[in-house]
Amino acid sequence: MEMKGRIHSFESFGTVDGPGIRFVIFMQGCPLKCKYCHNRDTWNISGGAEYSIDEVIEKVMRLKPYMNTSHGGVTVSGGEPLLQMPFVTELFKKLKEMKIHTALDTSGNFPISETLKELLTYTDLVLLDIKHINNEKCIDLTGLPNTNTLNFAKFLSQHDIPMWIRQVLVPEITDDEMDLLALKDFIASLKTVKKVEILPYHDLGKFKWAELGLKYELEGVRTATQEDVKRAKNILEI
Repeated sequence: MEMKGRIHSFESFGTVDGPGIRFVIFMQGCPLKCKYCHNRDTWNISGGAEYSIDEVIEKVMRLKPYMNTSHGGVTVSGGEPLLQMPFVTELFKKLKEMKIHTALDTSGNFPISETLKELLTYTDLVLLDIKHINNEKCIDLTGLPNTNTLNFAKFLSQHDIPMWIRQVLVPEITDDEMDLLALKDFIASLKTVKKVEILPYHDLGKFKWAELGLKYELEGVRTATQEDVKRAKNILEI
């Protein structure tokens, strides 16, 4: 039987989810319940549409000349791509055969398994979203602890897999100085971090919550400013 994955959407000419020009695949389904999620419609694993590996490769090939000239590639994001590990593994395997750079945009909130290890053998770069370095605050923010995420980061470091660390900066939630200092120390313990990104919180996706008849969890929380980002970067020394 032909393997298929559930995909929410695609983005051509992506420039923020990895190096160069990228074809970005947003997988459907997410186990986290992030209060600031701007893709609330990706949570349901039954949503989106089914695509075969060949159907995705056909879309990728249209962008290949631009990826080649910009040293770009394909990024699989979400939702949470690790919910569909077998599909992403087979996709990345095909992409590597075609000498296309692969990036995995994930929260890493899964235990280290043989299936995950296999996927990582075909992954050139991991964009790891550390939701919160403080475990209790992470549970409040996302519904799940950060244990798997931090263990995932350590595994990447131990196995020489390049990563970019990302964190969404939410005023009064992820911007506490002590938390940022703890994040700085954790990042310093990792040897394969190539970049650290602070992503300013915005509420542009809250209309999706309304469309689904849901209450937006961070109503009233202000968006992060460039000054907020500058302060966080100074604390992290990046």
